Amino acid sequence: MKKYKILEHKADLKIRASGKTKEKLFLNMLFGMAESQRAEIKRKKKIKREIKIKSLDFAALLVDFLSEALYLSQVNKEAYSSVKFTKLTNKEIDGELIGQKVERFGEDIKAVTHHDLNIHQRKDGIWEATVLFDI
Repeated sequence: MKKYKILEHKADLKIRASGKTKEKLFLNMLFGMAESQRAEIKRKKKIKREIKIKSLDFAALLVDFLSEALYLSQVNKEAYSSVKFTKLTNKEIDGELIGQKVERFGEDIKAVTHHDLNIHQRKDGIWEATVLFDI
């Protein structure tokens, strides 16, 4: 199973990710967003950032998680390609983003949007989400 796929969109970045668990879904969507930023890595040393997020529902939690990762990425000039969850419910996340320092980003993602947001569990048990990013 592919971690994520870039979908065709006229002006923005649209990613569909999937995973056997909710954790894998969030990880794969984070990975897709990070790869899409085309970061120029400064040094190979791992960086860890603690995150705590509370949201209204599961779909909002995904957008809030990606938004927080994007914000921290831009503020700290870091690219996060992994996450270690200590808690993941339908409304709350505690965990650690894992990434590296960045020299510059090749693609500027401005925001994670709720537009056309789709998150569901397929009949085969796989979790799938589609997210639109403003670039």
